Amino acid sequence: MAHRRRRRRLPAHPLALLIALPVAAALVTMLGALLRPDMEVWQFVGGTMLPQVVPTTLVLALATVLLATTIGVGCAWVTSLYDFPGRRWLTAALILPLAIPAYLLATVYIGWFDYAGPVASWLRDWFGPHAQLPPIRSVGGAALVLALALYPYVYLLARNAFLSQGRRALEVAASLGYGPVAGFLRIGLPLARPWIAGGALLVMMETLADFGAVSAFNVRTLTTAIYQSWFALFSIDGALALACVLVGIALVIATLERRQRRHQRFVGDAGIQATHRLALSGWRGWAASAGCGLVVIAGAIAPLAQLASWAWFHRADIDSRLIGFAGHSLLLAGMAAGLLTVVGLLLAWLLRQDGRRGTRMLGRLATAGYAIPGTVLAVALFVPLAGLSEWLSTTLSGWSSSTIRIALHAGLATLLLGYGARFLTVATHPIEGQLMRVSPAMEDVARSLGSSTWDMARRVHAPMIRGGLVTAAILVFVDVMKELPLTLMTRPYGWDTLAVRVFEMTAEGEWSRAAVPGVAIVLAGLIPVFWLVRGSEPHTRRHGAADNMTEWTDAHAA
Repeated sequence: MAHRRRRRRLPAHPLALLIALPVAAALVTMLGALLRPDMEVWQFVGGTMLPQVVPTTLVLALATVLLATTIGVGCAWVTSLYDFPGRRWLTAALILPLAIPAYLLATVYIGWFDYAGPVASWLRDWFGPHAQLPPIRSVGGAALVLALALYPYVYLLARNAFLSQGRRALEVAASLGYGPVAGFLRIGLPLARPWIAGGALLVMMETLADFGAVSAFNVRTLTTAIYQSWFALFSIDGALALACVLVGIALVIATLERRQRRHQRFVGDAGIQATHRLALSGWRGWAASAGCGLVVIAGAIAPLAQLASWAWFHRADIDSRLIGFAGHSLLLAGMAAGLLTVVGLLLAWLLRQDGRRGTRMLGRLATAGYAIPGTVLAVALFVPLAGLSEWLSTTLSGWSSSTIRIALHAGLATLLLGYGARFLTVATHPIEGQLMRVSPAMEDVARSLGSSTWDMARRVHAPMIRGGLVTAAILVFVDVMKELPLTLMTRPYGWDTLAVRVFEMTAEGEWSRAAVPGVAIVLAGLIPVFWLVRGSEPHTRRHGAADNMTEWTDAHAA
C-alpha cells in the first residue's frame, strides 16, 4: 500500500523571516562585536569613554523619568477625576508637546536661558553683572527639557488607567477615611502602577536613545559617544562596542522593571468611566487650572510662540535650498509611511493567520527595532551592508556590481532599511489592534456565505482596519520627519533633511535660525496630535478614529 509522503512544514513563515531580517542583522552584528572583541578598542572604550558617558547617561535618564512621571501622573489624575475651569481644553492641550521634537524644545530653552539669552541678560541688567542662573547646558537643564517633551507618554497611559478606575477609586478612598491626596497616594496610584511603569519605561528608553537634545546641551551620553566614535575617531569597532553597552543597559532596565511586577495582578473596570467628575471649586479649581496650564505653557505654547517668532524674523532663509530640505523630508517620510504600512499589514496578517511559534518569535523580533536607538541601528546595519557590498563586488562584475554597491552605500535603500527596522512596530501595532476587532465568528460567517479569502479580506477585513492603516501611516510619517540620528548618519550625500538642518544650525549656535526648518517639523507633528485629540474624551470617541490614543500608546509602548 502506497503511503502519501507528508510535506515537511517549515517552523516559521519565510515572509516573516524576510521582514525580521534587518533587525536580526543589526543584533547579530552587535553580538559578533561581543563574541570577537578587539581588545585594544575595548580597553580604550572601557578606560576612557565609558567612565565619562555611562554615569551621565544614567543620571540623565533617572532625572528625566522622575520629572516626567511626576508631571504626567499629576496632570492625568487631575484631568481624569476632577472638573475645574478650562479642564476640557487643558486635557487636549497637555498632549501638544508630542508635536515638538526634544531637540527643538532644547533650542528654545537654550536660546532663552543661555548666558547671552534674554533671561540671563535681563537678570544682569536688573541685579548686576554677578547675577546668573544655573547653567542651562547641563544634565539638569537637559533633564528638564526632556521631561517637558516626554511627559505625554506617561500622561496618556496614566490617564487611560485613571479613567478606567472612575469614581470607584475615590469612593473606596473615602470609605477608608482618606482625603483626596491620601486617596490618590494609597488607592489611585497603586492601581495605575502598570500603566505608569509602562510610560516611565518608555520615557527612559527615549532618553537613552536621544541624540539631538543632548547634543544641543553639550551633554555627553552614550548616543553622542557612538556618533563621535564613528565620525570623529573613524572607529566602527568603537561605535559597536558603545552600542552594545547602550543596548545592554536598556535590556537590563526593561528586565528589572518586568521582574519587579511579574507576580502582581491588576484589575481595572473599563466600564466605569469618569464622566461624573468631582467639581473643584474656589482656589482648588483655579490651582488645578494654573498647574496644568503652566505645564502646557512651558512644554508647548511658549516654545511654539518663540519658534514662530524666530521663524518670522528669519523668513528670508526660506529659499530654494530650504525647500529642497523640506522636499527630502516629505519624500523620505512618504516613502517610509507607504512602505512600512504595507509591510506592517503583511506582518499583522501573518501573525493572525499563522500561529506557529517560530512565526510569532520572528514577529516579535521584527518589531523590536523601536527599542534600539537610531545611532545604534545606523552603526549595526552599516557593517552587514558593507560586507554584502564586498561580497557582491567579488561575485558580480561590471555595471551591476557598481550599481548595487552605490545603492547600498550611497542610496536611499540603506536609509529606508534603517527606517523599516526602527519604525515597523509603530506601523504594525495599530493594524494588529484593528485586526483583533474581526472575530473568528465573523470570518466563519463570511466563509459560510461562500466568500473566498480575497473576498473576505476585501469586504470584511478592509473596512474594519481602515482606521488602523491611516493611523499607522500618519505615525510613521511623523516619526520619520522628526528622526535625527538615523537620518544624519546614513543619509545619502546631499540628502539633508529639515531635521539635519536643525542639527547643523544648533551645532553652529544659530538657535533662532534653526526655527525656520523647525516650524515645518512641528506642523507635521501636529497631525497625530490632532488625531489623538479627537479621541481624548470618552464621549467623543468613535469607531476607527475612536481609539487613536490607545492605538498610539500601544504602538509606541509595545
